[in-house]
Amino acid sequence: MAKVFLVGAGPGAADLLTLRAARAIGQADVLLADALVTDEVLALAKPTARVLRVGKRAGMKSAAQEFIHRAMARYARRGLTVARVKGGDPFVFGRGGEEMDYLRALGIEVEVIHGLTAGVAVAGAAGIPVTHRAHCFGVTMVTGHTEDGTEPDWSALAKSGTTLVIYMGLGALPRIAERLAAGGLSCSTPAAVIAHGTLPTQQQVVGTLADIAERAREVALPAPALVVIGEVAAYAEARLALPNTEFASRAA
Repeated sequence: MAKVFLVGAGPGAADLLTLRAARAIGQADVLLADALVTDEVLALAKPTARVLRVGKRAGMKSAAQEFIHRAMARYARRGLTVARVKGGDPFVFGRGGEEMDYLRALGIEVEVIHGLTAGVAVAGAAGIPVTHRAHCFGVTMVTGHTEDGTEPDWSALAKSGTTLVIYMGLGALPRIAERLAAGGLSCSTPAAVIAHGTLPTQQQVVGTLADIAERAREVALPAPALVVIGEVAAYAEARLALPNTEFASRAA
């Protein structure tokens, strides 16, 4: 029977894969992999597997979503086991819901294998607990980049009392910080940006809402990067970037 696995590869490091994800990657005949899926993860595929890179990166040529839909269906209908391998979790800013809808409409069986999402795992790799009873009411995960240019209600988020974890927000960080401040979030609120989280190339900058965009720009922090804004960001220490001893001492 035709079947597609929607596999979450986690935040980057291969040893953060779930066992179920590793098994699915190992048994797949065809793998359609996002740009953030590392070669170390794809090395788990069997030697005869066909690997197609269909990643989407801002400002770069990438595979159209419709092409990905058709490719998954075409290979599955041939009786092949297909793994659609995504960074993080398929259902957290991963278009997993869209792909599941498309395949189910064609009568193709879909199994979702969840992965560690960057909003938790990458923040954790930087030493940040996204929830902490002493500092916040919860955590809100949002995207800083949408296809149609719409944005979250930054003013409402500024008043939420939650840790803000922003995916795909590095390029828009100056505007995001400005709108959060305009919405009432204190400019002294701790903030951090983590690039290449969980990988050997991980680096991060820490600061405040007032200066985090400039700190990230000064060290040319690369994408992909995750932005964390809230009191818990004080737990992060700068790595390969600008130190912030004030907040490091507060978190100690």
